[in-house]
Amino acid sequence: MKALVISNSNDVIEKITGLCTAHNPAISVTGMRGSLLDAMQRLAVEVPHWVILDTSSINLNEIDMLDRFSSQYSQVAFILLTQIQSPEILLQAMRVGVREVLTLPLDSQAFYKAIERTKVKVSGLSNRNCKVISMIACKGGSGTTFIATNLGYILAESLHKKVLLIDLNPYFGDAALYVTEKKPTVTFTDVCSQIERFDASLLQSSLIHVTPNYSVLAASEDPAHAADIKPEHVDTILRMARNHYDFIILDVGRQIDAITVHALDNSDLVYPVLQLVMPYIRDGRRLLDIFRSLGYKRNKSHLIVNRYEKGGKLSLNDMLKALDVDVALTIPNNYMAVTDSINQGVPILKFAPNSTVAKSLLIFAKQLVDHEDITDKKGFFGRVFGR
Repeated sequence: MKALVISNSNDVIEKITGLCTAHNPAISVTGMRGSLLDAMQRLAVEVPHWVILDTSSINLNEIDMLDRFSSQYSQVAFILLTQIQSPEILLQAMRVGVREVLTLPLDSQAFYKAIERTKVKVSGLSNRNCKVISMIACKGGSGTTFIATNLGYILAESLHKKVLLIDLNPYFGDAALYVTEKKPTVTFTDVCSQIERFDASLLQSSLIHVTPNYSVLAASEDPAHAADIKPEHVDTILRMARNHYDFIILDVGRQIDAITVHALDNSDLVYPVLQLVMPYIRDGRRLLDIFRSLGYKRNKSHLIVNRYEKGGKLSLNDMLKALDVDVALTIPNNYMAVTDSINQGVPILKFAPNSTVAKSLLIFAKQLVDHEDITDKKGFFGRVFGR
């Protein structure tokens, strides 16, 4: 059991921490924030069971934030603390579904009773089992965006998962063009510029809806706005999106910077994409070294080999020896089908469903959904592609 405490008073924080520690079973205080604005900008890494908000220092201008803030913790029980029963705060609390309001100074028995009354809600707390996947190019031209966008389409349309693709390439982001003719009216940068009012409604209104189950948050078309994106913006957007999607796919381009690192840190799986060509393998080696320096576990990253042709001068075994990492997927070379799919903005599964590329991506998507071991060298892909 975990609680997030928001208060500008050290005395209040110490009091709540002591009560949480003394509770049976103990409630761990996983985060503390000084103000509601601070809490909105720096969401807790771990989803708490309770948010305990001291409203005694909240001014009237901050009351409207409560609605947006509560939407970021939609499954969490809220307990409000107040010195004065402000009608404005109480009304706003009721509107967002807060039922527990306690008076300061805090009475321990009243606090424990509020905890008990809200246990019914928090006992059913479970984040949507969302998987965040990052696709990163070992070298330009590896086909990362094609794979990311088409994998998202297959997960949504063939496997009926709710999927969000976020284009994090700040300079050359064009992911939406691979799967739709729709033009973005709002981009990732635009969302970041409004991060203080970010909620589920803003997210939904900012997306290109390729299909009912598949949406894209496009990158800005103006590279000059890249500097407006902050690492904490990535944390906030992903924290919200996890509650609404089965899969979030991040197309992070090939640069390594603070934004990329935050995206990778938030990812459950990372897939570097390369081809069986020496410059790609060399850059793949460098990228994997960076992952290790960041402390990523070995089972977090797995290679995708694009445009694979059996019998080439460089084999998969040669690459495996050079990189010492598992291969999750090999995508056969089918240049014409892929090029025509991209030029028309039609997903490969829809454009050429019987192509080897579409079939390999479909198999990969099924394995992701079924939680199978896609990195087993002697498994399905080994038999199909003869590794």
